[in-house]
Amino acid sequence: MNRALLDVEDLLKLVLVLVLVWLVLRVIGEAFDIFFGLLGFLPDLLGLVVVVLIVLWLLDRI
Repeated sequence: MNRALLDVEDLLKLVLVLVLVWLVLRVIGEAFDIFFGLLGFLPDLLGLVVVVLIVLWLLDRI
């Protein structure tokens, strides 16, 4: 896939959705302290997903 086929707006929308999911998980984690231990790794995992998606985009894989 050519990099030009992926619009910057689409990539920004994807990053925005991932950040919104991350924020929602943080709020849920703070609101429900019982579940925070179970969901504690998810924000780090979402950050890793963002990094991987950006690297794949730069390497023309997506």
